[in-house]
Amino acid sequence: MDKKIDGVLLSEEVIEKKVIELAQQIKADYRQEDDLLVVGVLKGANIFMGDLIRKIDLPLEIDFMAVSSYGASTESSGVVRILKDLDADIKGRHVLIIEDIVDTGLTLQYLTDILKRRKVDSLRICTLLDKPSRRKCDLHIDYVGFEIPDRFIVGYGIDYAEKYRNLPYIATVEE
Repeated sequence: MDKKIDGVLLSEEVIEKKVIELAQQIKADYRQEDDLLVVGVLKGANIFMGDLIRKIDLPLEIDFMAVSSYGASTESSGVVRILKDLDADIKGRHVLIIEDIVDTGLTLQYLTDILKRRKVDSLRICTLLDKPSRRKCDLHIDYVGFEIPDRFIVGYGIDYAEKYRNLPYIATVEE
């Protein structure tokens, strides 16, 4: 049974303004670096990352990781599987992970532990959406677009069973 859109949580215009703001913060923090690698967590961060990197006026490279912890459920299983690893060698690099949403934090904690073991110079996290009320681990997030309530959301790259990614806004869905 498909979930139904309940209402718009964040409009396209509000998201666009926040993306610009985040890009300015990232640019200021990385202005001295010449080896920034931006790592998008697929599939959800794809749209956010595309919009964000176009606003960061710095030399950078991109790569992607694909992980699974949800399947077709609305709840994280807590078991993280890497479906696609990085193509780039990250040793000695400045890495910025781009995530669509941080919920329990378990997936991102797992990813950051793996990437830190690869001897990066620095590792930071940028997420469009954060649900701190659901956090199950201690996780520092460097750049947060919006803190949102504990509702299931879709749109702007975020899906429910692979649907709704193409919405230009963030919407809540009926529980």
